[in-house]
Amino acid sequence: MKNITFLAITLLFLISCGSGKSFRSFFNTYKNDIGVTAFQVPNFMMSLAKNISPEINSLLGNVNDFKFITFGEVSKAKQAQIIQDINAVTANSFTDILRSNQLEKTKIVSVKERGDVVSQAIIFNSTKEKTTVFYLKGRFDPNRLKVLSETNQFEKLSSKLTQNYQYSPKIPGFNNN
Repeated sequence: MKNITFLAITLLFLISCGSGKSFRSFFNTYKNDIGVTAFQVPNFMMSLAKNISPEINSLLGNVNDFKFITFGEVSKAKQAQIIQDINAVTANSFTDILRSNQLEKTKIVSVKERGDVVSQAIIFNSTKEKTTVFYLKGRFDPNRLKVLSETNQFEKLSSKLTQNYQYSPKIPGFNNN
């Protein structure tokens, strides 16, 4: 009887230690909030995103899963909660390759590696005016992700995605009504 109890407690401990916040849960928590624009980009939409710039085309050529969420202007408390939640996600087996925490702006590029290749990446930018989060799953060069983030390519992609969704009713699969 002691062995069964010990085994049950050990199993419960291992399960609780292994569970962390995932990006999917972060995305699902916020995607329905007022002022949020959220994309889960299916394969047929990848061609639209790849045409933004040669750098983005090069990056997205290896993407299997692409999620994007942007928050309009939020209160300081809401911004702090979003940052806390993304920190919980990146604390779950991710490695930061860039993290800048300033009063005006928080910028995080965090990755999961499989060998010497990045298999997942989270690119997070938060200011008082706007917060954006990209989630990419595929095969990436971590240095390239860092350079794209430092040169604001993800902000450009964010603007293009949002602009195309809001102003182009001819995009297949989007119903703006």
